[in-house]
Amino acid sequence: MKCGFLGGRPFDRFPGFWVAGVHRAAHDVGQSQGNMMQNKSVKFFDTQFQKQDSASDFVLNPFEQLALNYLKGNVLDLGCGLGNLSLEAGRRGHQVVAVDASPTAVARIQRDAQREKIAVQATQADVSGWVFPHTFDTILVIGLLSYFPCNLAMRLLQMVQEHVNPGGRTIINVLLEGTTYQEMFDGEGYHLFQRQELEQRFAGWEILVAQEDSFPAPLGTAKKLFTLVAEKPQRGN
Repeated sequence: MKCGFLGGRPFDRFPGFWVAGVHRAAHDVGQSQGNMMQNKSVKFFDTQFQKQDSASDFVLNPFEQLALNYLKGNVLDLGCGLGNLSLEAGRRGHQVVAVDASPTAVARIQRDAQREKIAVQATQADVSGWVFPHTFDTILVIGLLSYFPCNLAMRLLQMVQEHVNPGGRTIINVLLEGTTYQEMFDGEGYHLFQRQELEQRFAGWEILVAQEDSFPAPLGTAKKLFTLVAEKPQRGN
């Protein structure tokens, strides 16, 4: 586990991913710091989403494409960004709750879901303080956890595990130690996972995918990512 503080901007969801603020985690980073992070991140990514929406730039990234193969039942997409994956899941017959703080992202999802008449409900909220309404068959957390301070990232991970139905799945993508591109962090706190950390935290679950990827970044740096797909045991197993 590695925690730290760096300047720069957070990494987006290729690019349709939003990093939530941490205003509910006063004991982790402080009330005023959390609000500052939220406002800065939301403004930055909402501007990016406006550009993508205007250009109809809605291509699924590789991790979202992988996730489509493992969706079950009703779906929660935390930090859904512009909702490319949420909407595609809806087109395939899944009922989806998509959560993001960007008003542009949420408006796009609502607009397209209504036009296509698919069961995707978009909610504008700070993920760190959002209350899970019920359990889900699949919970997506693509690119989100690394952008929280360590304690908050671990608490959110625990909430995800608790809200997956027995026999359901979670699909998680995080940044790994060894990531040298630093311009993606918002400066208040982050968490780079160790290679085996997610698998260890899902001990007892069936691991369906454990995949490491590395991508080049500006100035000769790199982004190292890890994707986990895990299925929760049925009750009594």
